[in-house]
Amino acid sequence: MNRESGFGASNIRTRADLAAEQTRFLVRVYNWMGSGLALTGLVAWYVSQNEALVYAIVGNPIIFFGLIIAELGAVFYLSARVMKMSATRATSVFLGYAVLNGLTLSVIFLAYTQASITKAFLVTAVMFGSMSIYGATTKKDLSSWGSFLFMGLMGLIAAMFLNFFFQSGMMDFVISCIGVLIFTGLTAYDTQKILAMNILGNEGTEEDTKEAISGALRLYLDFINLFLMLLRLMGDRR
Repeated sequence: MNRESGFGASNIRTRADLAAEQTRFLVRVYNWMGSGLALTGLVAWYVSQNEALVYAIVGNPIIFFGLIIAELGAVFYLSARVMKMSATRATSVFLGYAVLNGLTLSVIFLAYTQASITKAFLVTAVMFGSMSIYGATTKKDLSSWGSFLFMGLMGLIAAMFLNFFFQSGMMDFVISCIGVLIFTGLTAYDTQKILAMNILGNEGTEEDTKEAISGALRLYLDFINLFLMLLRLMGDRR
């Protein structure tokens, strides 16, 4: 009986150690995500202080679309190759993407008031934090959300493309509302998936760092897109 009790206690300690390792991993993911967001915010704010630079980005289609293509390229490259490159290279690509995103997002400081940007950011932080915690702690398997959210995301992109030509205010409102729901759901889904993909026992290795950067990229994209959708709904235009 004592032997069984000791064995059970050993199992409990093992589960506790694994849970603690996963918690530390998730903290590293958040740290990388936060670093990327901070870098994006600083670059966007700095560029916005120079209106000539902002208008050069917005007013020159070659520069603007070149930045967009470079952003997409960085995301696809990092997503597909992160585990095959060095941790140093993965870090460089991730932070480089954050800088590129800051350049393109600098235009929001011209389109919206500082107060509404701050308000949208705070609301995003609360919603993102709540759903990410839910995704990390719930016992419910959220994998069934994946196909539904992916189809919703594809539909959202198609609707945004169409509305680029129609410029419908009502359609823009509906797109923003649906976008908030989709990226809120993706935050919980991606958090749970990131934890499930984490390889336990490799803490402190290069592989662990690359896993954290890969997870940070997913949550960074969820946060940024949720913020932009909320800003479209709540933002006061200049």
